[in-house]
Amino acid sequence: MFTGIVEETGEVVGRTETDEGVRLRIAGDETTADLEHGQSVSVSGACLTVEESRDGWFETFLAAETIAKTYLGELAEGDRVNLERAMPADGRFDGHVVLGHVDATAEVRDVRRVGDDWEFEFDLPEKFAPYVVEKGSITLDGISLTVAERTEEAITVAIIPTTYELTTLSEKEPGDPVHLEVDVIAKYAEQLLDGYR
Repeated sequence: MFTGIVEETGEVVGRTETDEGVRLRIAGDETTADLEHGQSVSVSGACLTVEESRDGWFETFLAAETIAKTYLGELAEGDRVNLERAMPADGRFDGHVVLGHVDATAEVRDVRRVGDDWEFEFDLPEKFAPYVVEKGSITLDGISLTVAERTEEAITVAIIPTTYELTTLSEKEPGDPVHLEVDVIAKYAEQLLDGYR
């Protein structure tokens, strides 16, 4: 489980394609310091398993399902990703419940500078619209964000300078993809209520 509080941006420093999938080598400073084989890392919102790690980098494998659901299979050397280690049981919970299970790949619609802040507008896939509410939580590229506005087809989030500078949002432009994970609590609530309809 993650919180959506990105620790740092890492860089893809290696990519190997095999018949089974794609293996990525990702460099970072903070997140790679104490990683071990089998641990989970959120890579731009997708929960991936550490296969190998050394001081300053780790390797992870993208299976067919991950490649189909995310844009990670399209990453090349030099691309940057948001990184967060799994939350320790005794850790601080600053964001919201993030599983690292990408629901869909959405698209940046617009980026607007508003004073010292930014407003980002993203597509809202129809299938996941029922789980998104104004002022509720949403995860975009692994970042825990609050929905400022919601229409039938789009959501807008306000981005403060710290988030803009610390994450890959500073590199995003209209048309770019982002990983979307809706609030899992809404999904559980829906399933529990299904029996009462």
